[in-house]
Formats: sequence, C-alpha cells, structure tokens
Amino acid sequence: MALYLRILRYLRPHGSHFVLAVLATFAYAGLDAVSYVLLIPFVRALFADDGADLSGAGVPADASAPMDRFLDVTVYRIVDLDGDPLAAVQGIIVLILVAFTLKNVFDFVRAWLVARVEQGVTRDIRNEVYDHLLRLDLAFFGRTRTGQIISRLTHDVEQLRSLVTKELAKLLSSSFEFVVAVVFMMAISWRLTLAAFVVIPGTMAIWGPLVRKLRRGDRRVLDLAGEVNSHIQETLSGIRLVKSAGAEELERRRFGGLTMDYFRTFVRTERWRALAGPLTELLAAVGTAVILWYGARLVVVEQTMTGELFVGFLALSLKLYAPVKYVAKFPAVVQPGLVGAERVFEFLDAPTEIRDRDGARELQGVTDEIRFDGVEFAYRSGEPVLRGIDLTVPRGSVVALVGPSGAGKTTLVDLLGRFFEVGAGRITIDGTDIRDLSVRSLRDALGIVSQETVLFHDTIRANVAYGRPDATDAEVERAARAANAHSFITAIPGGYAAVVGERGAELSGGQRQRISIARALLRDPPILVFDEATSALDTESERLVQDAIERLLEGRTVFVIAHRLSTVQRADQIVVLEEGRIVERGRHDELLRAEGLYRHLYELQFQT
Repeated sequence: MALYLRILRYLRPHGSHFVLAVLATFAYAGLDAVSYVLLIPFVRALFADDGADLSGAGVPADASAPMDRFLDVTVYRIVDLDGDPLAAVQGIIVLILVAFTLKNVFDFVRAWLVARVEQGVTRDIRNEVYDHLLRLDLAFFGRTRTGQIISRLTHDVEQLRSLVTKELAKLLSSSFEFVVAVVFMMAISWRLTLAAFVVIPGTMAIWGPLVRKLRRGDRRVLDLAGEVNSHIQETLSGIRLVKSAGAEELERRRFGGLTMDYFRTFVRTERWRALAGPLTELLAAVGTAVILWYGARLVVVEQTMTGELFVGFLALSLKLYAPVKYVAKFPAVVQPGLVGAERVFEFLDAPTEIRDRDGARELQGVTDEIRFDGVEFAYRSGEPVLRGIDLTVPRGSVVALVGPSGAGKTTLVDLLGRFFEVGAGRITIDGTDIRDLSVRSLRDALGIVSQETVLFHDTIRANVAYGRPDATDAEVERAARAANAHSFITAIPGGYAAVVGERGAELSGGQRQRISIARALLRDPPILVFDEATSALDTESERLVQDAIERLLEGRTVFVIAHRLSTVQRADQIVVLEEGRIVERGRHDELLRAEGLYRHLYELQFQT
C-alpha cells in the first residue's frame, strides 16, 4: 500500500487534468451503457403488433417497473411507441447514434487528457531521478553500472508512467463501466444480475496464484534489461580496445548470452501472464451461458421478463465481463510498473551523503593555506587508501604529488573537493574544516583537469565555457590561447562553433586535453588541480602549456599529479606517496640527493 501511495503522489501536480479525465470516463461509461439500453425500446418498436401494449404490461410490475420508469422519463418522452412503429424505430436509431457520438466525444477527451497526464508524469519522474542522480556522491557511481542507471531512467520510468496513468485510467474506466452496467442490469432483473455474478469470484481468483510468479519474473526481466544496456554501453565505450584485441567474437558471445537470458525470462513470464487471459475468457463464457439459460427460463417458463428486456440485459452483461476481466487481470498487468517503480525508488532513496551542514559558510578564496591533518580514507572497510596524511600547502604554492599507481594521489585531491568524505582527520582551508563550507562554493573554487578528458557533443566554445555559460567570446578565446588551443581551433572548419562529436571524437587526444585545460583556466579558480593534465600532449605542446600555466599560477594554489616527473621538477614542494602514506617530501634536487623512492622513480624514467 505504501508503494501505491508513493506512486500516486506523482498525479498530484496534474490533479485537475486527471479529475477531468475521470469525469469524461464516467460520462463515457454512462453513455456506453445507455447505447445498449436503447436496444430495449428498439426491439419493442420493431416487433410491436397492432394494438399491442408496449409499456411492459403482462410482466409483473416488480420485474420491469424500474427500467420502464427510466425509459418513460427519457426515451418515451422523445419517441412515441404508440404511433407509427417505423417512425419509432427511426427515432430510436437517431438516439443510438447520438449516444454513440457523445460517447466517442468523451472517449476522445478522456484519451487526450490521459496522454497529457502520462507525459507530465513521465517528465516529472525523469527530472526527479536525474536531479537526484546529479546530487549523489561519486561512491554511488563507482558501485552502479552506467547501463543500469540508463535503464532505470528510460525503461523503468516508462513502466512506472504506464502504471500511474494509463493502467490507472483504464482501471477507473473499467470500474465505472462495471458499476453503470450493474445498475442498469439490476433495474431490469435483480435475480438475473445475481446469476451473472456466479462466475465473477472465480475470475478474480485466477490471478491470485500468478501475481507472485509475475512479480519475480518482471523483476528479473528489468534487471536483465539493465545488464543488456550496460553491456552495450561498455562495448561502445571501449570499441577501440575490442577491435584492436580482435575480441569481436568474444563480445558477440557475451552479448548473445545476455539477450538469450532476457529472451527466456521474458517469454517464461509472459507465458504465465498469457495463461490467465484464456482462463478468464472461459469463465466469462460460462457466465454468459448461465445468463442465457436462466434468462430463457424467466422469459419462456416463468414469464416474468419480456423478450426485449432480456435482449437488453444480455447486451449489458457482455459489457459487464470486459471490465471484470480487466479488474481481475489488473494485479498482474501492473506488475512491470510496480517492479519498475521499486527500481526507480531505489535510486531516489539512495542517500546523498555529502551535503551542506547547517550554517555552512561560503568559501571566498584561499588567503593562508590548505592543510591535511591526519587524513585517512578507505573506499571499502578494512582496505585503507590513505593513512595519516599530514600536509600543509601554502597559498600560491605548487605541490606535486608523485608515487606509484594506487598510492592515493588522485584520492587525496578528490577529498579536497569533497567528492568523498574523509574517514578520519580533517582538511582545512584557512583553518576552516571544508565540511563547514558549502559544497557549491568549495567546488567553485576548484579547477580540475583530469587524465580522463570529458568533452560533450557540443561546440568547442560550449565545451570551453562549460560551467561558465555567461563567459564572453573574448574570455573563451583568451583561455584557449593560454592552453595553446586557439591555433588548432581556428584551423578547424567552423572554428569555435565546430561540434566536437561524442566524447570529443572529432579531436585528437592532445587537442581534447588542451580544450579541457582551457575550460579550467576560464573558470579562474583559486585552486587548480592537474591530474596527469599534460599526459596526452607532445613535447612542444607540453612546453607551451607549462609556460602558460606558470603565468597563471600567481595567487593560486596548485596540485599537480604526474607520473612523468619532468613535469614536476619546478614544483615548490614534491610529496611522494606510497601505499597511502607520505614517504618523502621536498624539492626536486633535495629528493634526488635523498636517494629514496623519488630517486628510484626518477632513475626508472631517465635511466637512459
């Protein structure tokens, strides 16, 4: 019930349209039933004998009076059955056409309003999930496959949309049709109505044992859909590796295995869903047979019902079983939507661990120093990545972080940006714990150029100005010149308006890196982080970029992470990490003389 209530809250912003859709549905159900009730006066007029009493005489009053009273105050005020039979038949045909026309007008209004609500709900759910994903920490994305995220934003949200609007609207429509049909059937014969209900409990009971099977099956289907999406995303991202390794056949087999699992699970689940339809149809046929047998007795043997009333009742009973069948199937039909809702809510319920504290301050810049006091961190409990880090970085200085892969260099600067929270100790800027600063202002103060260059399928200008949409063309060009990117940008057809392609596919690795550096420089942050920022540049470009960076260092605090030690020799302080600990620190010449790990790494690179 809690899940249903949570799902229904997405209708609240669209309540007015949904209420109008419900009213249109009610009008549709009423007119639909009336169009079948009009068969009663039609049959009476069609088979009337001269001088026959067309008011229902000859039948006990308690059997025909409710329906006849309804017809007296509606149809018989418009059509005179005591006059010309052909004129009466024509009049009733006109009424049937009017009823069908109005019914379809309301059906159109209902369908249009439901579609409007559907898309509004889809938009709201997707926006909410996407907004929440943007607020989640990097740790969440580290443990969740990208394909699963995409699957929940697309396929699962579609399932939830269908449940919230389409299936709910159909349930209401079926319920209204059922209630209106029962009211008119009771007006004709309450005994025959009870006979029609004999098979309804059996129809409802069919779906009970199947719901649990369908729930498990639908959950597995959606999980496998996410795995298929993940595999596609990973393969396309690493297509160069796949081809260079000649692994096309391997990937073909892996993907074929996933799609086969999806196929088998989907077909097995749909087998159970499809089984209940024929069973329900069979019970409906049994119910119709009961009505035919008992109704014939009432007309022929007991003579408590006229033939035209029985025809009208039979027509209404056929309308009765369609909504009953849908209501009976509803628990199974909505299983994909419920499972999709659970999967979407799993993301929405994922906690945002890194958030502003009450009274968080805005970081205005760095005026003194950045300090790491006894900082420790582990991605997984019992597996520390950083241990007892003590480091002071004065304002305006350049600190180089070096060490073997996995030593914790990138993790250290990630903690400074609060992409992860420290496990122990603290990081301060001018004596203020960064956890007491607002996350937005802290990250606004950081300019990061990582070894993984991220460019979007947009223009070069938009990629340079990412995070600074208000930047002028002059500012964008100045940043590009500083990053040694202006010359190759102007040489490209379209210049700054050229689209770089997905992930910057239209540019070389060095060009992508220089665009990324220009982006960081445009933001003009007080703290700069270069994580292997020059690794993709040739020697000449690296020299030019290093010269540009040095001109921009004044008044800024800079962290440089590099395996290529030629890029860190002029740093004010070189910090050497090994297995999450600081094992050496000092300037280049000092560390060479110390003959420690730094000297060893240096000689490995420059031993020739």
